[in-house]
Amino acid sequence: QVQLVESGGGLVQPGGSLRLSCAASGFTFSLYAMSWYRRPPGKERELVAGISNLGGSTNYAGSVKGRFTISRDSAKNTVYLQMNSLKPEDTAVYYCNARGIVDRRDYWGQGTQVTVSS
Repeated sequence: QVQLVESGGGLVQPGGSLRLSCAASGFTFSLYAMSWYRRPPGKERELVAGISNLGGSTNYAGSVKGRFTISRDSAKNTVYLQMNSLKPEDTAVYYCNARGIVDRRDYWGQGTQVTVSS
């Protein structure tokens, strides 16, 4: 069955870094664009970053551009989100998303909490 398993969240001080990982299984990784979303406390879910199915293009929310980097490893079926210069407003539950480029199916991970606080 399809699984997206996020890891790497935690508590970090402002200015610190974290790397989130999302291990995918149960589908053809190369046929899915991958994205990271987040849901800050009391707010709606928002797109953070996305990467095309073969990794050739990426896009970022304006609030994270220049600080976050999304990447994918096809050998490991894993997508990453490197987060640098973290701010308290980055505090949220971060979710991994996979969207099929052919079948348009949508899969979600269970989420991982990121808390930025001193």
